[in-house]
Amino acid sequence: QVQLVESGGGLVQPGGSLRLSCAASGFTFSLYTMNWYRQTPGEERKLVAATISGGGSTNYADSVKGRFTISRDNAKGTVYLQMNNLKPEDTAVYYCNARFSSINYWGQGTQVTVSS
Repeated sequence: QVQLVESGGGLVQPGGSLRLSCAASGFTFSLYTMNWYRQTPGEERKLVAATISGGGSTNYADSVKGRFTISRDNAKGTVYLQMNNLKPEDTAVYYCNARFSSINYWGQGTQVTVSS
């Protein structure tokens, strides 16, 4: 059974940091591109960061470049999103996504709220 379980969300003040984790099971993690998306009410889910299978290449949305870092541990089947210098506009539900060819798996999401 495929599972993607996110954790690490919460409430943080502007300028603060959070580290999201996504623990994967039920598929060959190392073969999959792992992504973090986020979504706010009434908006489409948007790609925040991606790490290609093997972990050698990463991509970021312009809005988070220089503040967020995606990483993966293939041995643990886990992908991380380190978020620094958080801003109120980063408030969203963050989703973990695993993609291989036409196969897509999604986690249940974790809420991140940036507010003073």
